[in-house]
Amino acid sequence: MSKAGEDFKQAVARKGSFLQTMKAVAWSFFGIRKGAGYEKDVAQLNPVHVIIAGVIGAALFVLVLVLLVNWVIGSGVAGN
Repeated sequence: MSKAGEDFKQAVARKGSFLQTMKAVAWSFFGIRKGAGYEKDVAQLNPVHVIIAGVIGAALFVLVLVLLVNWVIGSGVAGN
């Protein structure tokens, strides 16, 4: 097996929880994270969890924006 394949298997075997991953992704959406926290995340988090959490976070972000726009349009604030 290639070196990249072995590295990926080792990364996927990391024991970081999905909740830790969701917290790390949430911090990344805000763009505020200390360097030490980032290094800890890189060493512990499962990359598959990061991808799933990122997709969930992006979907929630879009949903919140759609709901906000619908609320503003429905309230008549945008028409004035």
